[in-house]
Formats: sequence, structure tokens, C-alpha cells
Amino acid sequence: MVASVSAHKDTGPLPAGEFSAWLREMRAALAGAADSDVPCGDCCACCSTSHFVHVDPDEQQTLAVLPRELTFPAPGAPAGHLVLPYDSRGRCPLLDERGRCAVYDRRPRTCRVYDCRVFAAAGSPADREPISRRAARWEFTYADEAARAEHEAVRAAARFVRENATLFPGGAVPEDPAQLAVLAVKAAGAFVADGGKTGDPALATSGAETARAVVEAAERFGSTPGSRGESSRVGERADAPKEPAGRPRKPHG
Repeated sequence: MVASVSAHKDTGPLPAGEFSAWLREMRAALAGAADSDVPCGDCCACCSTSHFVHVDPDEQQTLAVLPRELTFPAPGAPAGHLVLPYDSRGRCPLLDERGRCAVYDRRPRTCRVYDCRVFAAAGSPADREPISRRAARWEFTYADEAARAEHEAVRAAARFVRENATLFPGGAVPEDPAQLAVLAVKAAGAFVADGGKTGDPALATSGAETARAVVEAAERFGSTPGSRGESSRVGERADAPKEPAGRPRKPHG
């Protein structure tokens, strides 16, 4: 009986919240107006699956508490941009043994924005299996049909970007699943028809016009990191660090 209860705890549905409310809050976080408020519980998958964390030079409160021996210059970024690596177990070095962040109140902006519910919203898996399993359990509720249409618009945006890379400047679209999901959240408005119903822009406009609308929607959010320190800009490939062996994990560049 204990085993079955434990299995259900690890595989059962998780309440993700009302979709329209979540979408507004996620967009506010991406615009730098708020932090994501994720009901993580005891999950720390995003902090323990070998991710680098980008830290911008304006994050003074974070920089004040980061041990400098743990950080490295961010590859391809201007001076002052840093990367916080992971340890030999793939965990953020700021996690304690209980999986709690030692600098939570002053954690990096990347961590403040990150929300694995973006994968459930976009209908796409994450780049790490533990995060994908967690994301697959999220279940949104819908206040009305307009909220359902918003959710389908996010998924339509993700599908369009995945399937139409050649329509974007330089053929560059996010390859990282988190960047793609974030872009879909930003650009979903371009996929909602008049009256609040989900639209297929390909039926009303050319693919090139739709791609242009996606780019413009993303640019309205500026370059605030969307997930794990990547800008998720369309038409601009983020030069993400590689993941070499060794401890600590230092990015190439």
C-alpha cells in the first residue's frame, strides 16, 4: 500500500492553476515585472539536472551572495555576464542536501523567471527527462472558453515555430525546448482570432507574415532571460555553453 501511494504521488496530476491567470503571470515574469510563482513542493528537478544558470551584471543582490569561485564568464556575452555551473551530481552548487536553495531570496533572475509549466502550456517536452516527467503532470483549469482558446494559441505558436524555421530571419529559431516554449507564450496572441477563438494564421495570412508577427511579439518582451539564462530571441541563436566533464562544470568559450 505504501508503494502504491508513493507511485501515485510521483505520477498523479498536479494543479497548475487557471490558465489565463497563469499566462498573465508568466508574461509579467518574462517582462521583468514579477517573479514566477511555481508550486514546486519538494521538487527541485530544474536545479539538479545539469543546467548552467546565467547571471547578468545588474543582478547586484545575487552577485553579492554568489561565491565568485563558483562562477565563470558567460561564453559569447559582454564582460560582467557570468555563468553559475553545476556540480558533479548535476546539481546547482547552491542547493543544500534537502534540495533547498541557500540564496533563495536573492536567487538569479533566471531562476526567478523559470516555470516548468511552460512545457505543459506549449505541449512540448523539456530538455531533461525529470523535468519532462514533472511537466507532464501539470493540469490547468479554464475559467471559460476564451481561456481554452488561449491555451490552444500557445500550442499553435509552438507548432508553427517548430515547423517553419525557414520563415524566420536566418532560419534561426530556438532549438532549446525551454526557449521554444517561452517563445510560444510570448507570441500566442498572434494565434488568437477575432472573438477570442483560436485561429490558424496560415489560413488568413502568409507564413512569412505570421513569422513576422511572432518576431514582433517576442521583441516586445525585450531580452529578459526566458529560461535557464537564454534570451529565446527569434532570428538569433543563443550560444549556450557546452557541458564538459569535470568538477565544477566550466563552460567552454
